[in-house]
Amino acid sequence: MILVLDNIRSTYNVGAILRTAEGFGVEKVNLSGYTPRVHDANLLPHLRAKLDKEIHKTALGAEDMLDIYSCGDIITELKKLKKHGWRIVGLENNINEPNLVKLNSSEMKEKISDKVVLVLGEEVKGIDYSLYDIIDLFVEIPMKGQKESFNVSVAAGIAIYGIMNL
Repeated sequence: MILVLDNIRSTYNVGAILRTAEGFGVEKVNLSGYTPRVHDANLLPHLRAKLDKEIHKTALGAEDMLDIYSCGDIITELKKLKKHGWRIVGLENNINEPNLVKLNSSEMKEKISDKVVLVLGEEVKGIDYSLYDIIDLFVEIPMKGQKESFNVSVAAGIAIYGIMNL
């Protein structure tokens, strides 16, 4: 599995997702859009140190154990991965898409391959609409309570575990 964190705002969410990804053995993590980068050489040293410290607070070292990369154009990157046989899966909820399946549905297993790119979007707005045409399948975590969504780091853990254990 490759994980894409696109436009995640919170350094703490990024760190928590990195820790979860490492724990489940995710192959690579792509930080795209305005997602805070760890060890970002493009930042001034004091800003890089501040972001690294905040991400480390929840990643607890996982940020140094994972293959983490960024790319300038996430659309081109996803198209390249797709060309190499990766299935692009977006984690969303409350959307009206014909290719939306529930994580625990019987059809989920037949729609997923061994090579999955899981895309997570911004905490409030979700996945950027510019990525919708590239995404092969949208996955939704079924909820029974009154809340409409999980925190993105919690949702990431549920989805990674669910997909890896199909």
